[in-house]
Amino acid sequence: MEDIRSILSMYKSRQKGDDSSLPAREVPTDTPTLSEIPDVFFDEILPHVKLSRSETVLLMLLYRQVWCRANLYRGHGIGPLNAYHELARLLNMSQDDVIHAVRSLEGHGFITTIRAGQYFVRKFFTEENDAKYGQHYEF
Repeated sequence: MEDIRSILSMYKSRQKGDDSSLPAREVPTDTPTLSEIPDVFFDEILPHVKLSRSETVLLMLLYRQVWCRANLYRGHGIGPLNAYHELARLLNMSQDDVIHAVRSLEGHGFITTIRAGQYFVRKFFTEENDAKYGQHYEF
C-alpha cells in the first residue's frame, strides 16, 4: 500500500496566482438590463384585477416599450408595436391570444389602441392611479 506522501507528490501544488491548470471561467458578454415597474402594479393591480398570463405578459411588454426604453413619445404614453403576428411570435403565443389580450387590456383601461400598431399605455395602469400620482400626458 502506497503512503499518502507518494500519492500527494504526483499532484501539482496550487498556489495563489497559479491558475493555469484551472479551467478558464467564462465571463458573460451580455449584462442584464432592468425595467422599472411601479409598485402599484404589484400592490393594487395584480391582487385586484384578474389578468390571464397572456394579458400580464402583453401588458409588461407594452409597458417596457413605452415607459422603460427610449421612446420619442414617452411624454404622450404612446409606443409603436409590431403587427399582431410579430407580437405573437415574440411572446410565443397564438395571434388570437394576442388579439384577445389586447381587447381585455383595453377593457380594463390599461391601454388604448390609437391605430393599428400604436398604443397609449397609462403610466400607473388606471386613470384613477394616474390622477392619484399626478401623471399628466402631453396631448
